[in-house]
Amino acid sequence: MKPTAEPGRREQNKRRTREALIQAAAGLFHEKGYEDTTVADIASAAGVGERTFFRYFPTKESLLLQETRELIPLLAGEIVARPPAEAPLVALRNAILGLVGRDEVLVFLLAGRQPLPTIPRTHGERFLLFDFEEAVASAFLTRTAANDADLRDPEHRLRASILARAGVGVLRALRLAHTQLPESSRKEIDLFACVRAGFETLLEAAIEGA
Repeated sequence: MKPTAEPGRREQNKRRTREALIQAAAGLFHEKGYEDTTVADIASAAGVGERTFFRYFPTKESLLLQETRELIPLLAGEIVARPPAEAPLVALRNAILGLVGRDEVLVFLLAGRQPLPTIPRTHGERFLLFDFEEAVASAFLTRTAANDADLRDPEHRLRASILARAGVGVLRALRLAHTQLPESSRKEIDLFACVRAGFETLLEAAIEGA
C-alpha cells in the first residue's frame, strides 16, 4: 500500500494548486476578459482538471469574489502604513501600487463587468463594494487619528467617507474602461500606469475645484 502523504505536504500541495488556479485565472482575466474565461480555461491553464477546480472554488465568480475580498485588508494595511504626510488619495494610490508584488491584484480589482459584485456573508448579504469603501475610510481615519485628530468630530468621518468613495470610484471607472477594451488589446494595457493616470485625473480635478 502506498503511504499517505504527510499532512504538511498535503497542505502544501493544496496551497500550490490553489495558487496555480488563482494565477491562471488572473492571466486569463487580463488576456481574455472575465466573461470570456471559462472554468475549463482556468483549470487547463493551471494544469488540472475541472473537478479539481471545483474542489477549491464552487464557481468562477467565487474565485473572483474570494480573491477580491482577501485584497481588502491587505490594501487597508498598506494605506495605514503609508507616510503620514501623504494626502489620503495619494496614500490610497500608492498603497494600490505598493501591492504590485502580487501580479493578480489589479487584475482581480478590475475584472468583471459590474463595479463590484455582491458576496454572501455570515450576517446576511452585504455589498463587497460597501465593505471595500468602508475599509478604505477606516484606514483613512486611522491615519487621521495618528495625527492626534479628534475622531469624535463628525467632520473627520465625513471627510474619510467621501475621500474613500472617490478613490474607490477611480477603480470602478478603470474597471468599466478595462472591460470595454477589445480582447486583443487588453493584455497590452499597463494596468499600473492606468491606476496612476486615474488618480492623477481625480487629484487634478480636486485641485482645480479648490
